[in-house]
Amino acid sequence: MQKKFKFTVYCLLFTAYCLLSGCASTTDFEMLRNDVTALRRDTSELKKDVSNLKEKTAYTVKEDSLNAIRESQAETHSRLLEISKDLQVLTGRFDENRYFSEKALKSSVSEIDLLKAQITAIEGQIKDIRDRLNITESPKQQKEPLKEQPRGTEKKGEEPKEETQQQQAEITDKTKAYEAAYNAFKNKKYKESREKFEAFIKKFPKDDLTDNAQFWIAETYYNEKDFEGAILAYETLLKKYPNSEKVPGALLKQGFSFIEIGDRKTGKTILEKLRERYPDSKEAGLAKKKIEELEKKTATKKK
Repeated sequence: MQKKFKFTVYCLLFTAYCLLSGCASTTDFEMLRNDVTALRRDTSELKKDVSNLKEKTAYTVKEDSLNAIRESQAETHSRLLEISKDLQVLTGRFDENRYFSEKALKSSVSEIDLLKAQITAIEGQIKDIRDRLNITESPKQQKEPLKEQPRGTEKKGEEPKEETQQQQAEITDKTKAYEAAYNAFKNKKYKESREKFEAFIKKFPKDDLTDNAQFWIAETYYNEKDFEGAILAYETLLKKYPNSEKVPGALLKQGFSFIEIGDRKTGKTILEKLRERYPDSKEAGLAKKKIEELEKKTATKKK
């Protein structure tokens, strides 16, 4: 296009030169007119080409800008999703740590109850010793003839003392046994703790602390990462002590144990059961977090 334009310009210059030189004829004028017309036509086509080129260039620039915006938005959205996932994971860990911290506090409350039981047993022993001292220190009571004391009164006075002493001894024995088992658990001597809790259950099968002992047995398996043993131990608690305060915790840890051995379906079912039965419990909140985490992992794998 540029070569043709230059050639036309040269022709016009040459013709003008001829006219100025006095050598031009009618034919030369006609040729000049035709060349001018051709030049105008070429100029018009050139303008059209330039206009089309501008439109194409503008469209390309616009499309590139849109693509850049799309890529930027997609990258921003991806980062937001990653941040959201990290936030949910951190939130789940925070809730789980808070749960275990509160459980530790509850354990401290259990220890306080044990101490109270010990104090009660000690107070009973002190009272019994004082009674004996009072008897020893009152010679008048020793010199009184047995005839003046009704036989029935004497027997009734002796029997409650024997029963009280026996009950106090049993409370002391029970408290020491439970305390020894729990201290072993705190010191991470899980096998020893488990054996002591099992002995406690065998010796005191109907005691108020028996369900707690069964829960701690399951916890020893869980802390040893023997998740199958933990599942069975938690199941024993759920069946034998369905009204125990430890049931929500047992369901939560049993669900976690199934997930740990790869059975996510059963674990999720147990966690959903926990949410249905104890919707207002803290364990239900942890179960919800775990279920959401499992669903996200499943969705990621499908993608």
